[in-house]
Amino acid sequence: MCGIAGLWRVGDTVRDDGIAACARRMADRLRHRGPDDAGVWADSDTGLALSHRRLSIVDLSPQGHQPMVSADDRYVIVFNGEIYNFAELRAEIEPCGYPFKGHSDTEVLLAAIGCWGLSATLDRLNGMFAIALWDRAERRLSLARDRIGQKPLFFGWTRSGFVFASELRALNSLPDFEARIDSTAIQRYLQLGHVPCPNSIYEGIYKLPAGHFITLDARDARRPQDPMALAVAYWSMADVAQRAAAQRTDWTDAQAVQALDEALHRATHYRMVSEVPLGAFLSGGIDSSLVLAIMQQQSAQPVHSYALGFGAHGKGETEYARAIAEHLGTRHTELHITDQEAIDTVPRMPEIVDEPSADFAQVPNYLIAKQARPHIKVALTGDGGDEFFCGYSRFHRVPRRWRKLARVPHRLRRMSAAVQERLPRGRRHPISIARRRAGSLDELYYYEFCHWLYDSPLLADGRIERGAYYVATAQWPGLADPIERLLLADQTTHLPDVILAKVDRTSMACGLEVRSPLLDFNVAELSWRLPMRMKYRDGQGKWLMRELLAQYMPRALYERPKQGFGAPIGQWLAGPLKEWASDLLSRERLSRQGLLDPELVQQAWRAQHTDQRAWQKQIWALLMLQAWMTEHTQSP
Repeated sequence: MCGIAGLWRVGDTVRDDGIAACARRMADRLRHRGPDDAGVWADSDTGLALSHRRLSIVDLSPQGHQPMVSADDRYVIVFNGEIYNFAELRAEIEPCGYPFKGHSDTEVLLAAIGCWGLSATLDRLNGMFAIALWDRAERRLSLARDRIGQKPLFFGWTRSGFVFASELRALNSLPDFEARIDSTAIQRYLQLGHVPCPNSIYEGIYKLPAGHFITLDARDARRPQDPMALAVAYWSMADVAQRAAAQRTDWTDAQAVQALDEALHRATHYRMVSEVPLGAFLSGGIDSSLVLAIMQQQSAQPVHSYALGFGAHGKGETEYARAIAEHLGTRHTELHITDQEAIDTVPRMPEIVDEPSADFAQVPNYLIAKQARPHIKVALTGDGGDEFFCGYSRFHRVPRRWRKLARVPHRLRRMSAAVQERLPRGRRHPISIARRRAGSLDELYYYEFCHWLYDSPLLADGRIERGAYYVATAQWPGLADPIERLLLADQTTHLPDVILAKVDRTSMACGLEVRSPLLDFNVAELSWRLPMRMKYRDGQGKWLMRELLAQYMPRALYERPKQGFGAPIGQWLAGPLKEWASDLLSRERLSRQGLLDPELVQQAWRAQHTDQRAWQKQIWALLMLQAWMTEHTQSP
């Protein structure tokens, strides 16, 4: 796991040795992602420079140093992530006579591109990655991102040319970078709690979508382009889902359990390859317990497992995790944090996560990574189980509610909406989506609305955008089951934009690599070949995972209601965090920034004091935005 960055300045006036210094400053901003090594490669004739920060996991020798040049001097690469099947790829390439010097996955990646080209190589990769590749012969720069979207990659244009980096903070180090806040991105953030791909918080800077690559020449680097016109998909979750819908398996329950077991064994085996200390995070839930069970079965020694206890709120979770660890025979460690430690961490989150995010789970994610890092350098987790195997209750709850709502005559819905929209956001019924014309309504838009934080204009200019974040159902004609449509919506939006972004930033802030077997694209494709009854049965999600886990431990150890990180946010905002929050949401600060409407924000803040439960998520989103603004800029 690493951090990458680069710039391509175009025009004779900028082709000088200063590009190497700029690239080095960008890499310095990413030191937390790679504290073990750093490197810069620059070509002043073309105005291009690549930089890298290294977290050494495989091939700890200097032979794994980046930027890395191919044996024939044609390609230069900087790469963040892990190619899990690099040993198999190397075995295919070696008969061709490639002169390998070390045994890193980076060198295999370069050799593969030299043999097969970038597009064909991407099709063969199993891993999590963000890649920047310079072709010296064609003078073309390519960027690529893994299928699921585990590793981040931002790109865009400044006055001098093209730039890219693993995190936005690296771009801020450039002298000609104009950190202009995108007000449209802010509006979407206030609705969703994050800035959705392909946009970023900054104007002119974008996220490369998962499963895509772009290739630029000097003309493309000189002036801004439509990012989605440049992006080419080499893998698509939507395509996988719709193809699978027409080719469902006819397995028995026992055959499905065996297929999942085999897929997870392969995925876990790949992710246990490491030359540094490795362990697993154990919450006591189904996903992490299954990953740990398979790890322990494949390990000759007790696996190191870690559970996080959060004051009195986490006592039950650590007890469950302890019982599971004892049954599996792992070397278990309980990491405990107090309320005060969590409270002290909250103001630091905008610095850690790089872009505004309203997901409070980033706090415990960061704290467990911070406490585990002195013991291990790689941690396996259960991320992805909920999204691929229907673990969230909302997947089946929302379609049920939508069916009831859809029976209400459209005229009655419009009348009810007019009344509902006069109520505070926390007391509004989702029937207010009736403001949209009836023909455009479907359960995906309803699903999105149910999770909006604010649906009223908080921007200072009074503007509000009501365009749907999720695609319309009509774009997925192969998926007849509404639950499947919601699963696909989450897998292509909330999973990479929120869950995986949170995991990446909080773990890399501590120099810890996180891997999840459940995010292996083969597991994802398997999940789509399964009929819905294999995922949701008898009123419960993750049916197949539960059945598989029963082969490793008694059901009593894991069959219980799902628990989240139940921090008393409302109490904190009324107590130890009140002064911090009041300052961030003060009328004076808001007026000075000029981005949000001070009166509307103050109304929400006052409402929080009288109805904590209804407003804590909304206020938390505002606080994370304001804290980020304070950390990164003082003006909109």
